[in-house]
Amino acid sequence: MPGIAGIISQRPAPECSRLLDAMLGSMQHESYYVTKTCQATELGIYAGWVAHPNSFPTIHSGTDETSGIMLVFSGECFPSGTTAPTAQKWVVQQYLALGEKFIESLNGLFSGLLIDRRKQKAWLFNDRYGIERLYFHEAADVIYFASEAKALLRVMPQLRAFDEKGVAQFLAYGCTFDQQTLFQGITLAPGGTCWTIEPGRAPRKTCYFTPAAWEAQTPLSLDQFAEEFTALFLRILPQYVGSGENIGVSLTGGLDSRMVMAALPVSTGKPVCYTYSGQDHDVLDTRLAARIAATCGLKHHTLRVGDEFLANFSNHVDRTAFISDGCAGALGAHEIYLNTASRKLAPIRLTGNYGSEVMRAVSTFKPHRLTPGLLSPDWQSRVKHATANAPDHQIHPVTFSTFREIPWSLFGNLATGRSQVTFRSPFLDNELVALAYRTPLDHRTSPVPALRLIQRGNPALAAIPTDRGIIGESRGPAFQARRLFAEVTFKLDYMHKEGLPSALSPFAPLLNALDHTGLLGLHKFLAYRLWFQKQLAPHLTAVLTDPRTRSSPFWDAPFLERMLSDHLKGRQNYVREIGQVLTLEAINRTLLHV
Repeated sequence: MPGIAGIISQRPAPECSRLLDAMLGSMQHESYYVTKTCQATELGIYAGWVAHPNSFPTIHSGTDETSGIMLVFSGECFPSGTTAPTAQKWVVQQYLALGEKFIESLNGLFSGLLIDRRKQKAWLFNDRYGIERLYFHEAADVIYFASEAKALLRVMPQLRAFDEKGVAQFLAYGCTFDQQTLFQGITLAPGGTCWTIEPGRAPRKTCYFTPAAWEAQTPLSLDQFAEEFTALFLRILPQYVGSGENIGVSLTGGLDSRMVMAALPVSTGKPVCYTYSGQDHDVLDTRLAARIAATCGLKHHTLRVGDEFLANFSNHVDRTAFISDGCAGALGAHEIYLNTASRKLAPIRLTGNYGSEVMRAVSTFKPHRLTPGLLSPDWQSRVKHATANAPDHQIHPVTFSTFREIPWSLFGNLATGRSQVTFRSPFLDNELVALAYRTPLDHRTSPVPALRLIQRGNPALAAIPTDRGIIGESRGPAFQARRLFAEVTFKLDYMHKEGLPSALSPFAPLLNALDHTGLLGLHKFLAYRLWFQKQLAPHLTAVLTDPRTRSSPFWDAPFLERMLSDHLKGRQNYVREIGQVLTLEAINRTLLHV
């Protein structure tokens, strides 16, 4: 995905420049990416960026001709309470006005390096959530940093090995925690990082933001919160839409993208709408999204997972693992494929992602609980220890979602998507996240604020039910019936496509029979359980029987053989286990043994 990379060292300039070029080259995933470098040899700094054409970094990065200040930047910023910055060197202007405090004024997902050659200082920083990643490695006389771990692996072959603690966390939860990564010797900077760099000194590492101030706010009543939330959302959304040109709205049948549509400014241009769907049928998301778009007078497209995706699945898995540094893998291999289709409609993707996590305390951060037999005895012990030492949920739910779950567990799909499109979500706006902390304690999971926003912004959208049967604030018998139907069909669809408990595997034929009744196929368009049994069986067989896989220290080789047979024959469901094996083997193949 687009990002930054750099070296801090007093080594010879030609050597540092050569290494920097190699780092940036490893991040050049598409031929249309643009890239640029800058250097301040007196500070021992060599840096550069890779970006989508005509994106925020291409406008705001570079050297300010008046001040001589250099900026290497990745991501986007949206000043609170104003329109999005379009003037060149806006971030530099913030620095000139606010000094070292300028980072605290930035609102968005970003990482950057600002160099003030007159003051002989530089600042390396990222957003307060740590969603725009900074990987780094420190040696005696050099520091390497980059938005992608592979940039460090490219120039330091000695780091091309799995970190045992990181792999244990990955097997336990599907991601690493805190500053841990999958690679030995490579560390992840926490959110709110700011390094001050001066000649002859080690970087001074500070944190410019912690959520404590937001956590200390007084909760509002439900009516007060809904009113403030509506006013704030309607005010900030125009920043994320801009002129409306080159914007694609990723629509679902849920509340979060519905809020985006309800808040679209009347004066905006005509963004295009699209929804992801299955090979040969429209899920409920698609049908509802088409109604929503039509109600707003916008064109809607259905982007499907086609046969070519399944035919080239092995390549998609490898590319996903490589681009995301292993944060996404086999069960997320569709993301690059679908976002590539999205880019053909619009280079910017506006989405309702993270609304449920930030606003309604929804969490999917749970232990994977892989079948114990999959792992070798040594790794069973390591994974058990990682599970026991997982992050504590007993903190403020908004802190957990925005400063832990989203940057760690949900980062993989974001990383792969951003390799193709510029990604925007208003639900990570600083003002909105700060307000989320004021949700009334006894209504933290309530959809009422979302429903009132939709009613205020576009009453016609409030009359269209969501995919989970919610319509308006009605709670009568009809509502209860719709909700029950939605929940039952969602659960059945989830089991059929992916999550059938192994204990219920004997009932798989009954689920398959229901597929022709209309009760299934309403919610899930990704059918990895069935794909692994059918279209993807050759790839699955090739990887699980490969001698390199069977000799891996992670897996119990005899179990791999049984797992393959049992899943292909429908006796057991091993989707999650298969996904972990395919992903780690792809990481090993594409990032470590190159």
